[in-house]
Amino acid sequence: APSPSSAEKTTDFTIESSRGPLTMRAGSGVFSQHGLDKGTAVLLDIMARRNLPPCPPGTNVLDIGCGSGAISLTMAIQYADSTVYAVDINERARELCTENATKNNLSNIRVAHPDEVDTDIRFTHIWSNPPIRIGKDALHELLLTWLHRLTDDGTAYLVVSKNLGADSLATWLTANGFATTRIGSSKGFRVLKVLAHR
Repeated sequence: APSPSSAEKTTDFTIESSRGPLTMRAGSGVFSQHGLDKGTAVLLDIMARRNLPPCPPGTNVLDIGCGSGAISLTMAIQYADSTVYAVDINERARELCTENATKNNLSNIRVAHPDEVDTDIRFTHIWSNPPIRIGKDALHELLLTWLHRLTDDGTAYLVVSKNLGADSLATWLTANGFATTRIGSSKGFRVLKVLAHR
């Protein structure tokens, strides 16, 4: 929800990064309100084991549905010379992500509502645990909106539960011009590598 109505209860937790532990806060009314969810943990673990090249300075990367910011903060360290756009429709998620970025001294994160992101901005990388439960049509619209904003050589990495349609989503993305492969699988989740539309 854009404006959660539940009373706010927060939980502190820690995630590992290449820089060392990051101290985080999650909250009620936000996805994964009790800490790091399994899907995001799988994505971060698999990405940590890949030999990712740095982005050229001044480029932009994106976390779709940032929640409290575990993916965004990890990207901010991985792509230290890039601007990380952390987008979420949930205002409480944006507040938590901003708080967590500040707490961990990461100044290259720009937290925003999706409508606040300039449509001319292109992204070299997208990492996301997308909101599968919003429904197939809404999910497809969301993904197409952002995947079309990858740079020509851009790549997205999405973590999706096998039981919630990871394989069928991969097939659908490829059918829509985004070559998609599975680069990892763990604990019932798939990590999909999605290449920019060519």
